[in-house]
Amino acid sequence: MINKIRNTLEANGFEVISRISDKFGLRASKLRLLFIYLSFATFGVTFAFYLFVAFFLWVKDGIFVKRKSVFDL
Repeated sequence: MINKIRNTLEANGFEVISRISDKFGLRASKLRLLFIYLSFATFGVTFAFYLFVAFFLWVKDGIFVKRKSVFDL
């Protein structure tokens, strides 16, 4: 049940944590826990940062097209 919810959120979500973890080579689960704990500790400032990064990733994806293969040139 929890895995189904997590997979749905990851498929339809912003993928901010996944992208950051891929960029720095960290585990996504540990980074998610860090964001949750920081969000409680800073009274939601981390959540505002998350939405800020999600917006700019959304804009970047709209400007730059990702190619799935070398043959998509």
